[in-house]
Amino acid sequence: MTDISTGAFERIRTGLPSSPGEARLAQAWRGWQLLRASPAALTGLAIILALLLVALFAPQLAPETPYGQALDRQLVPPSWDHPFGTDEFGRDVLSRVINGARYTLYIVVLVAVIAAPVGLLVGASSGYLGGWIDTLFMRITDIALAFPRLILALAFVTAFGPGLNNAIIAIALTGWPPYVRIARAEALTMRKSDYIAAVELMGASRLRIILVHVVPLCLPSLFVRMTLDMAGVILIAAGLGFLGLGAQPPAAEWGVMLSNGKEYLLSGWWVATFPGLAIFFVCMGFNLLGDGLRDILDPRHEA
Repeated sequence: MTDISTGAFERIRTGLPSSPGEARLAQAWRGWQLLRASPAALTGLAIILALLLVALFAPQLAPETPYGQALDRQLVPPSWDHPFGTDEFGRDVLSRVINGARYTLYIVVLVAVIAAPVGLLVGASSGYLGGWIDTLFMRITDIALAFPRLILALAFVTAFGPGLNNAIIAIALTGWPPYVRIARAEALTMRKSDYIAAVELMGASRLRIILVHVVPLCLPSLFVRMTLDMAGVILIAAGLGFLGLGAQPPAAEWGVMLSNGKEYLLSGWWVATFPGLAIFFVCMGFNLLGDGLRDILDPRHEA
């Protein structure tokens, strides 16, 4: 058994698999090797993993409740008892920053789940079917891309009303056009390929070809774009929270904390500084990881 396992690992490591399963593992192993060779990508991966862990274990990591007020310790500067200081209500800023990771992860996941599949299906259908369907979908996409994303999100959330869930819907409604462009470009390159022609000759329907054959081939490029796009999603969500249109006080969301802290930049700089640093590092992590994944998943990209 040990010899078989050792032989399988050796085939995976050397890129000489003997089965489809080993081929997939060999591809994953090669991707990990490329990721390890990029310090920037590893740094981004570490930051994203830290975000996940902090969000999952926020109640255990936070020294205090993020909503507990203590007016006798308002705007206490950073100290051993409160490493990030306290805010205008005496709430521990470190606890609020830690719990803010949950809001960020919640926003990122929901926007990705809503926007990416819509853009993928529309783009893959447009690129494969062509004709008037392609023209119609792309003109709608061009109209959506004509507006700055933040301005369009502001318009949607103003219509829906302030609130975290409405902000997520607004961000998702503005986030699908780039995915359409990427999926369409991938579908156009494979539409006339021998692989798709063989599937068509076998009698597969257009719907089956799009869902089973075209969409999976678009996923690597889409995943890279989605990773890079998450930094913009976080910034827009924080901007909406800062303007009072996203998460509402007393939510421990980083944009809300920035909004509250702007009034105390001189007397309590730490109230806004630490949430701002959290936004900066998480956005940087997504960008670094996205660049690394582009090098791994896109064979046409030269490092």
